[in-house]
Amino acid sequence: MSERVTAGRADGLISLGAADALWAGLTAGSVVPTASAVFTSFPVHAQTGYVVLGRRVVAMVEASGGSWSVSEREVRRAAAEMRAVEMDRQDLVHIGPFGRALKQEQNEGTLVPWRARISRDLQEAGRPGRPGQGGDARPSHLVGIDWRRLLVERPHGRTVRSWWLPRAVVRLLDEAAHTETQWLHARQARQANTAVTEPSDRPGQTWAADGEQTASPDAPTVPLRPYNGELRGQLYSVLSRKPGMARKIAGWACAVCRTAPAAVLDHCHEHGYVRAPVCQSCNTHERPDHLYSNDIRVAGHYTRLFDNHAADWLRHWHRCPGCRARTTLPLPHLAAWTAHVACRPQRPTHRDPRSSRGRKPCGALRVSWTGSHHAPHACVLTVAVDFCPSGEHRVLAHVPYREAAEQFRNWLAETAPAVAAAAGPDRIDDLPAQSRPVIADTSSDGQALF
Repeated sequence: MSERVTAGRADGLISLGAADALWAGLTAGSVVPTASAVFTSFPVHAQTGYVVLGRRVVAMVEASGGSWSVSEREVRRAAAEMRAVEMDRQDLVHIGPFGRALKQEQNEGTLVPWRARISRDLQEAGRPGRPGQGGDARPSHLVGIDWRRLLVERPHGRTVRSWWLPRAVVRLLDEAAHTETQWLHARQARQANTAVTEPSDRPGQTWAADGEQTASPDAPTVPLRPYNGELRGQLYSVLSRKPGMARKIAGWACAVCRTAPAAVLDHCHEHGYVRAPVCQSCNTHERPDHLYSNDIRVAGHYTRLFDNHAADWLRHWHRCPGCRARTTLPLPHLAAWTAHVACRPQRPTHRDPRSSRGRKPCGALRVSWTGSHHAPHACVLTVAVDFCPSGEHRVLAHVPYREAAEQFRNWLAETAPAVAAAAGPDRIDDLPAQSRPVIADTSSDGQALF
């Protein structure tokens, strides 16, 4: 942009071209790559009245002569928030494609709009990084982020490839979608109110240059509600069919991370009970990485689930009355815990040629099982190492289900005493009348959790 930002009042109005230059300059050092021309290129149209940058909505103001301006202060605040984002490029979240689940979510009105945008842009372009062949070929962005520079593609079957983005970016986009939705609802409510009001100095309100009232960035229009167990003990099969449930879920903050807006209901597939509303990022974080219905990889994200943030995740899993009463986890989670924690001392290591200070675990960890939790005496977990550098596919242990469950109870008492104290058959009255079978997601396309 050739326009120069003139130093002066930080809360004054500047042209869209100057705002583009300001945004580019202030976010140049951000770990999340930002796009150029966020105010003047597709998919932005000044007539919509706003632009979303990160978690912030920047309102546009039409001045005399038909020119459009934005608040310099809001652009600076959005840039400061973007620079503060921390990102791990290796911590990826599956964002699509979801096949049949995609159509279902669209019909239910719960598909996060930014996922639909990415899906449409990639399908039109044919491959990431290539402009669309039809229509407007100008570069597009999402909330000021150059998402194409972050997108990772992985094989998914013979002809399909899956798309992945860093977890920090997924949370940022989810929060942006929630902020935009609340801002639009507030604007519609103001437009519906035909009463003429005078500008006021009440907290939480600001006035644009044309006299239109806008929500203050420091006072969100509708804050997210913390989840306080309102759905405790309810069956997912019943609750998910209630009309308006998707909108109600979106009003809660995620019960795990407590920051992003909730998007789905996490539930236990073994007992059928709702645990809590969670965001898409935590939803993906928890899902076991199934190879087959009874075989899962033990990926790096289990370090967070069972080490770094173990108490939070254990408390969340035990929101299911069945798991809490039996002081255990659903079978896929118990299998992953057994491989990641109980069999950790048995996993061989190799010297890391890239580091002179230590060793790295051998190969890729995998756990499979025979039978199910319905017949615990016949269920056995097999923990193995695949892709050993020396060519071995090494079996580390065969662990009976009952032994794994007992080891987990002992570990739970040491790791999360408060969670363990609330567990056990004498702590719960609303046990399920009949246990339900494990439902395995072998395609990894669904949004349901285990």
